[in-house]
Amino acid sequence: MRAIRARWTRSFNVAATAFFLASSCFHAHGAGQAASRDLPKLGRGINILGYDGIWEGGRNAPFRLDNLTAIRKAGFSHVRINFFGFKFMGEGNVLDEIVLRRLDAVIEEVLARNLIPIVDEHDTHVCQRDVSGCREKLRALWRQIAERYAGKYPALVFEVLNEPGGQMTSADWNSLLNECLEIIRRTNPARPVIAAVLNTDDIPVDDLALPADDRNLIVTFHYYAPIRFTHQGAPWSSTFSRIGPLDWGGPDDEAKAAADFRKMDLWAQKEKRPVYLGEFGVYERAPSDSRARYLSFMAGSADRLGWSWAYWQFDHDFAAFDSARQAWKPDILRALIPPQR
Repeated sequence: MRAIRARWTRSFNVAATAFFLASSCFHAHGAGQAASRDLPKLGRGINILGYDGIWEGGRNAPFRLDNLTAIRKAGFSHVRINFFGFKFMGEGNVLDEIVLRRLDAVIEEVLARNLIPIVDEHDTHVCQRDVSGCREKLRALWRQIAERYAGKYPALVFEVLNEPGGQMTSADWNSLLNECLEIIRRTNPARPVIAAVLNTDDIPVDDLALPADDRNLIVTFHYYAPIRFTHQGAPWSSTFSRIGPLDWGGPDDEAKAAADFRKMDLWAQKEKRPVYLGEFGVYERAPSDSRARYLSFMAGSADRLGWSWAYWQFDHDFAAFDSARQAWKPDILRALIPPQR
């Protein structure tokens, strides 16, 4: 997620919120849901292991595999495993077998908790700046991953690439995505696969070119708008580190998000494809009440539309879980999964 997202500057009429909320219940079991009848319902999820040392053998590794039990008990049904596979490629782009065995172990621990695992190839920083280099590595990665898991772990879901964008055009991404899908389908013809919309300001889902006869695809996008709010105080950015405190939650704020979600919903109905909100979150420097309002609105809106979603992220920054105390941050968990009455 750390790649800095684009600025969201469009303005929308407040009426969009009312329209969105009025229509959302109608669409919740509509075309997107119909398209996903033969696909797993991912439901509510959380991103894990993106910046954890588990892959290197355990140094700087706050995540404990028994945290998966806490994730399941909290009400989540899947985890998105952020895997930086390019880091562990040697000569000829061959993946390190030791790291792959660690990935096997994580997948098995996830499945043992009755959670759905998503393996998300997360090398955004490489692919956004070097399209040709990314193409070579991404094709090699999915050939190896697909062959390794062919016929194994039927609940496992593949995600081709986190946040394609940067120097990639829609044409670049469509070409590379379809090449990777072809590689995956040689050995995993029915595996659920997640394909991303190009990660730009305008969510260009209409530009996404998917094979029409492949109905085992889930379309994903990420949402951090407005980025000045969600990334306020982020120390890795010279811009955002100086911003804040900023609030969120007025009618205009909700209208902007509603209009963007409405765009995705209309596309899903037309194309009969399920939608996955694979990341959203607010950095911890934001005012806590505004942060909770934002998370509640995004998660609740996705729920009403029948979309699956995953919060960014379990630990490290944007954390929903306090690793030192081994406890959930209650305001974040309540916002994401309200207590049942």
